[in-house]
Amino acid sequence: MQKIVPFPRQLIGMLTPSSNTVLEPYTARMLEPLFPAVSAHFGRFRVTRIALDDSASEQFRQEPILAAAELLADARTDVIAWNGTSASWLGFDTDERLCAAIHARTGVQATSSILGLNRLILERGVKRLGVVTPYTDDVGNRIAANYASIGVEVVAGAHCGMSDNFSFAEIPEERIGAMCTQVAQAAPDAIAIVCTNMRGALVGAEVERRLGIPVFDSVSTTLWGCLRALDVSTAALASFGSIFTAPSEAGLKLPAE
Repeated sequence: MQKIVPFPRQLIGMLTPSSNTVLEPYTARMLEPLFPAVSAHFGRFRVTRIALDDSASEQFRQEPILAAAELLADARTDVIAWNGTSASWLGFDTDERLCAAIHARTGVQATSSILGLNRLILERGVKRLGVVTPYTDDVGNRIAANYASIGVEVVAGAHCGMSDNFSFAEIPEERIGAMCTQVAQAAPDAIAIVCTNMRGALVGAEVERRLGIPVFDSVSTTLWGCLRALDVSTAALASFGSIFTAPSEAGLKLPAE
């Protein structure tokens, strides 16, 4: 039977790196149990390369992002999310300032992938983190340093050594799963797949069921943060990972008190 569209609908706006081919289809897949009551809508700005040099960092200056956010606000979205992980190496405060600027410019509440991830880390009591990325080691080291600054130790990292953003989407899910298994050997409290153009959402849920360690995929943390902002129950999304349910209900390992 066809679902009748409810009113009012809950509309999520997502700011997308221009070369990203993962976050839109994976977000739609995860939102399927909530469709048509909740839907995601996307706007792009140019991001093609991930590195620590000035030209790469320039891609994340606020004005192009705010222009894209204004267009999403035309769709009367209830929340706008930056669905990217740049704050993990540029500094968490960059997303805090960006979200404040989006709200000031559009009047719409805002969140991000990394702010969602960090809220999960805080709420779940994570102190030892395993990190999986497609990035180069220097970017991975900067991510580890930023987490150390908030009292979270990156106990293991697995990185693919890549910088071309489009290419991140071509990393096989089997390799992502193997990287998660690799960092799990350090017994982290949780594993973070840090990149919204890495196909980690579905394989991450499989890995955590197999290993009993929570896996926080970046596309999933963005969606989790949006649904939390909208006060929408995530119980229907439990099959996509423990972030969408209570850890005790998922039977996962919890950090020691």
